[in-house]
Amino acid sequence: MKSYTTEDMKRFNYLTGETEAAYHEAALKLGMPDSAVQVLYAICNHGDSCPLGEICRLCGISKQTVNSALRRLEADGIVYLEVLSGKKKRVCLTQKGQELVEKTVVRLIEIENGILGSWSREELELYFELTKRFLTSFREKVRELERET
Repeated sequence: MKSYTTEDMKRFNYLTGETEAAYHEAALKLGMPDSAVQVLYAICNHGDSCPLGEICRLCGISKQTVNSALRRLEADGIVYLEVLSGKKKRVCLTQKGQELVEKTVVRLIEIENGILGSWSREELELYFELTKRFLTSFREKVRELERET
C-alpha cells in the first residue's frame, strides 16, 4: 500500500506520540492513571476548582473518560462537585486533593515551566505561533471535512 504520510508528517507524528508517551510515563511514575492526572492538571490551571465543561475541553479526552476519572477521584476524596446553576457544575479539590496535587501535578508543571523557562523569548514565541497556526489551520480543514460528508 502506498504511504500517504510525508517525512515531515512522520516526524510530527513521532514527536506528538513521544510527547504523549512521556506524559504517560510521568503518570505511571506518579502512580496515577493518565486521565486522573489530566483532570487534576486542568483543575490546577484554574486554581483549586474548575468548571466541569472546561475540564472536558482542556483534557482533550472524551466526556465519558473525564466522568469516569472524576467518579474515581470523588470516591477517593480528592475532588467534589459543586452545582453552579442548572446543569452546570464545578469540580473542586478537597484538602486531600490539594495535598495530592502538590505531590504530583505541581511537580509536572514545575518540570514544564523549567523547560519553557530555559528557552529564549524568541523561541517561546515561535513555538506558540507555529503551534497556534497548525491548530487553527487543522480546525478549519476539519470543519471543511464535515461539510463534505
